[in-house]
Amino acid sequence: MDNLFFARATMSLSLGFHIIFACIGMTMPFLMVISHYLWLKRGEDVYYRLTKAWSKGVAIFFAIGAVSGTALSFELGLLWPGFMKHAGAIIGMPFSWEGTAFFVESVCIGLFLYGWKRLNKWVHWFSGLIVGVAGVVSGIFVVCANAWMNSPAGFEMVNGQAINIDPLKAMFNPAWISQTLHMSIAAFEATAFGVAGIHAILLLKKNNYDIHKKAMTIALSVGVVFALLQFVSGDYSAKDVAKRQPIKLAAMEGQFKTEKGAGLTIGGLPNVKEGKTKFGIKIPYALSFLAYGDFNAEVKGLNDFIKENNPIPPVAVVHIAFQIMVGCGSLLALASLLFIAIRFKFKKELFNKKYLKFIAVCTPLGFIAVEAGWVVTEVGRQPWIIYNVLKVSESVSPVQGQLFHFLAFVCIYLILACVAFWLMQRQIKMLHVKEEKINPSGSWK
Repeated sequence: MDNLFFARATMSLSLGFHIIFACIGMTMPFLMVISHYLWLKRGEDVYYRLTKAWSKGVAIFFAIGAVSGTALSFELGLLWPGFMKHAGAIIGMPFSWEGTAFFVESVCIGLFLYGWKRLNKWVHWFSGLIVGVAGVVSGIFVVCANAWMNSPAGFEMVNGQAINIDPLKAMFNPAWISQTLHMSIAAFEATAFGVAGIHAILLLKKNNYDIHKKAMTIALSVGVVFALLQFVSGDYSAKDVAKRQPIKLAAMEGQFKTEKGAGLTIGGLPNVKEGKTKFGIKIPYALSFLAYGDFNAEVKGLNDFIKENNPIPPVAVVHIAFQIMVGCGSLLALASLLFIAIRFKFKKELFNKKYLKFIAVCTPLGFIAVEAGWVVTEVGRQPWIIYNVLKVSESVSPVQGQLFHFLAFVCIYLILACVAFWLMQRQIKMLHVKEEKINPSGSWK
């Protein structure tokens, strides 16, 4: 196996690992400040204990996310010098601003963790809010850079050199709104349902703990909003992809024939040699409408791109990943609708064991959807690292030894995953240990 394979494997591993912690880092602070606010307003001890517990979780995931994010930044230069040569001067701005947001996040997380008894209660609460805001802003800047890879802008390429560079136009490229919106919503949805699922599991084991009921209710209340918003965002993203990357759209849907009134394929296995997707269920006219807002719009198929000698991505991988993403999102939307019905019509059933088991099953679905979505985004762009400008094969480092880098990062991430699991398990056990209490007014007892 060559350098390109292991470089791709290392980057995929790093992105897949880091994105989980990035999503948690964007969302958990907001769950924390909601619990904190409820404690400040109501003075109930359970919200204080929950805030303290979640704040420790925020700190743990922040630290691990910082390590894995730093590794990714090194990998860009280590594995993809060709990319950095072309992209560094063009898309460096969002990475710089991401560093600024990370600095603000770091300062505020320190203020929140060590501000108990030391800061005014609302200043303390506000510092926690800024942790969340800075995390979201940091994520947006990083996704802006990825959006540029899918929709390069802000420069002209002449004789292999980028000229007339406009960093602002590059950062706010045509894809930045759809990608940052879709990713940010996905982060909140995945993390909220993940947290709700963990507390549902704990309730199933020991259902007499009020803290898990409060935690699950807060997390689901947040998750429901974003799970339903994700359908709007997904529709917007699909239309954006149809406009900018029609090959990716065709791969996502396993659409081989160019046709008007194209149907939407659910499931199925694409076969490039035969030029068709087998075993799928077709919904007539749905793809044309979802992609272009017109039931009779023409959707270009992969067969035409192949005839025109356009390089196409690995269709089966992109299509299956897309189906997984949509399937997981649909299940979370169903869980959201059930929560709304139970919350307003059948309140006594909120902690029914059957519903708790369903929420427990939903625990990993959001993160599976996030991982699958990134496979669609990255693999669907292949063979380009910068769409229609620079190929992945032209960007990889010629230096031998990529297998060593891959194995080293596998070991690092295994260690980090074990540390995260051990620390979170320890924090969960400590949830039921009586802690020193503080009144919302600021006095201790």
